[in-house]
Amino acid sequence: MASIVLVTDSTADIPPATREKLGIAMVPLKVNFGNDSFLDNITLQPAQFYEKLTSFNGLPTTSQPSPADYLEHFKRLTEEGHSVISIHLSGALSGTYQSATIAQSMLEDDADVTVIDSKSASYGYGQLVVIAAEMAQAGASKEEIIAEVGRMREELRLFFLVDTLEYLQKGGRIGKASAVLGSLLNIKPILSIDKEGVVFPYDKVRGQKRAMARIAEVLHEDLGDRPVNLTIATTPGFTSGSAEITELLKQQLNVRTFNETDIGPVIGTHAGPGTIGLFVFPER
Repeated sequence: MASIVLVTDSTADIPPATREKLGIAMVPLKVNFGNDSFLDNITLQPAQFYEKLTSFNGLPTTSQPSPADYLEHFKRLTEEGHSVISIHLSGALSGTYQSATIAQSMLEDDADVTVIDSKSASYGYGQLVVIAAEMAQAGASKEEIIAEVGRMREELRLFFLVDTLEYLQKGGRIGKASAVLGSLLNIKPILSIDKEGVVFPYDKVRGQKRAMARIAEVLHEDLGDRPVNLTIATTPGFTSGSAEITELLKQQLNVRTFNETDIGPVIGTHAGPGTIGLFVFPER
């Protein structure tokens, strides 16, 4: 039986040590500061990115991997005899998934590559990749892994809390007038991603503490005492509230496992410093 290798892209925000331990192949997106281009989470780490972001006059841009970038990985892995499951950033947010799909179509017919649209972002699909890789190491079949990824994709609860509306406005996600008014009123938008992988404003709350309490309340009402896996992803600029929201969620939810990770440069370009992501996966 061929071994199964997971491929993903850098916006999954999987800690490097975890990727290495599980043999996960990662294809990076690019972050561009003017004419200077960097590979997300390879030549530009999160701490370096947020430091550059505060001093850069303008907004960096991001670009997706090309089909050739994926083809190189797919060909190497399949020629080595591996079966590949490739899971990527929501196709509604980026052309990254499409690039991987095009690369798959360029392979020989006997190359065993399955490409999946996570319909999510950051560790919202990073954990899908991690659990899939753990299942592969434990000897699960490709069919079993794909079925579990599909189940988890449907079960995921995901929220982003941004500290400032500035970066959403700069990136064209909201209008300037809304950003100015929201900042004056200390509005903290709570963002989520729908079943089609599209970001939408779940709620707007005045003040960070109220926003955190609202997220905890919503998750408690939804999940009750159901056991969950909780991961919190933060930017280096988010320090004052991470411990507080963690404690709130642990009080409101039956948390079986808890992990932390960093929000990387690509997601941070659009959300800005001071952002926190909450990813809750209910157990069976």
